[in-house]
Amino acid sequence: MLRDILRGDPQVDAIAEVVASVAPDVLFLQGVDIDYRLHGARALRDVLAQAGVTYPHVFALSQNAGVPSGVDLDGDGRAHGPRDAQGFGRFRGEGGMVLLSRWPVAPDGVQDFSGVLWRDLPGAVLPEINGAPFPSETAQAVQLLSAHGAWVVPIVGPEGQRVTLMLFAAGPPVFDGPEDRNGLRNADEIRLWQVVLDGGLGTPPDGAFVIMGNANLDPEHGEGRREVMQRLLSDPRLQDPHADMGPTVDWPEPEPGDLRVDYVLPSSDLKVRDAGVVWPSAEETLGKEVATASRHRMVWVDLAF
Repeated sequence: MLRDILRGDPQVDAIAEVVASVAPDVLFLQGVDIDYRLHGARALRDVLAQAGVTYPHVFALSQNAGVPSGVDLDGDGRAHGPRDAQGFGRFRGEGGMVLLSRWPVAPDGVQDFSGVLWRDLPGAVLPEINGAPFPSETAQAVQLLSAHGAWVVPIVGPEGQRVTLMLFAAGPPVFDGPEDRNGLRNADEIRLWQVVLDGGLGTPPDGAFVIMGNANLDPEHGEGRREVMQRLLSDPRLQDPHADMGPTVDWPEPEPGDLRVDYVLPSSDLKVRDAGVVWPSAEETLGKEVATASRHRMVWVDLAF
């Protein structure tokens, strides 16, 4: 990614145009290749600055994509493929997550759940075949819950406002077999946030919070355990500003098709002034840029205390 940015990349230029059209104070990106010192993320931040959106704060924690597990995680009899990494990836940090913000992070409240073993999540449902752990007890003993990461990151606004961001990018609930390994894991990656809010893992946020990320799950359509997404969206501690706004990703028709998989869910004590999904037609302003930037559309919310 860093190489492409430095060479000048049409997709990155399109991303910058889309971001500049909304100019959010806080921007959470997924599908960003992460290197140890965040050179790529900072180069992307610099392109955004050239488009008129400045983010002095670049933040990322551990990433699971591409991290070798050393064992066969997908049950194909081999132990060193990209699907045997803790999250699918051909190298560490492939398609990872980064937070760009005009507001600083409050480091005292940061929590990283990326290292939580899947089986250690309260209420976890792990895959089985004929009553035996799939693909093996050894695999389940090392399998992390998060395909990419799960972070709790408080940020502090210019007047001292503190908002806790709960950030994640779940793996897809497909590309598996009858054991439904990926479907079960995706469901528990989403359910993690209700476990945290309930006090079952880590420390619940104190005050206003926002759950943000790619759940890779539509509450009504497509594959996956949709009831898990429905339960999160109906949690009275949350608001769903995009309930009637349709899909957020442009996937091929007829399947999987356009689905709602990306979410910004503020806590119920925040005021939603406006919200939207950036999805113009090809003929409208930004139409070409949006299509070039990503299959996933930008989801935004304007919030107040």
